[in-house]
Amino acid sequence: MTNILDDIIAEKREEVQQRQAQVSLDQLRARIVDKPKCRNFYKAVTKRHPRGINVIAEVKKASPSAGLIREDFDPVAIAKTYEKCGADAISVLTDEKHFQGRLEYLEQVKEAVSVPVLRKDFIIDVWQVYESRAAGADAILLIAEALRPGVLIDLMIAAAELGLTVLLEVHEADMLLAVRSLIGFPKKGYSVLGINNRDLTTMTVDIRTTARLATLLDEDAELVSESGIKTRDDIRKLKSVGVRAVLIGQTLCEHPDIEAKFKELFD
Repeated sequence: MTNILDDIIAEKREEVQQRQAQVSLDQLRARIVDKPKCRNFYKAVTKRHPRGINVIAEVKKASPSAGLIREDFDPVAIAKTYEKCGADAISVLTDEKHFQGRLEYLEQVKEAVSVPVLRKDFIIDVWQVYESRAAGADAILLIAEALRPGVLIDLMIAAAELGLTVLLEVHEADMLLAVRSLIGFPKKGYSVLGINNRDLTTMTVDIRTTARLATLLDEDAELVSESGIKTRDDIRKLKSVGVRAVLIGQTLCEHPDIEAKFKELFD
């Protein structure tokens, strides 16, 4: 069976090499010098919220599994709607080939909202960490299943040095057990654990994945659940297993009235 994640990572390596040839690490460092301090993504997604759960709302145009999600795609308008609805942070997909994202979308969204912004991409190289900070990201996604342990540690160190929070994503129990000790590394308050209900090797989704893996964590673990979240009942179930935040994109972006859908789920 084809491993979709492996294919995506192989393509991403080629893409990163091409981008590095256009912009050097020193050039990215120069762009970061005058950047304001990152907004606190960690605090935004782990705080105690009156609704019982924090929301990372995702700006998402397309995906490999769903195809085009929203034809009238306006990243800034979507992000402003999310903030108006009370989203605690905003995720922006920047992968072009598989999600029709662009790094420019993140830059535009960051200027338009006041909440923290997460860069959602397949980040495999320290150069991309600097690229993310230069583009205005406050946090980055790192997919544990896509990275060797030494590379993951290097990326987390680089992120912390730049003030970026890491959303460290896992899908399998063995990977969770392998990396859970990295939460809080190298600085407390700069990383949070995410459980992806989607198997990135097959693109199948099972929202029960979060509940299953949550049993391997302490009761007070600060946990984000990602993918496949569609109903108020899904939200209720995730709250019941101690999830502190949800990352939700397709369910919101595919709805004709994003604001109404947000209120249906969370109000």
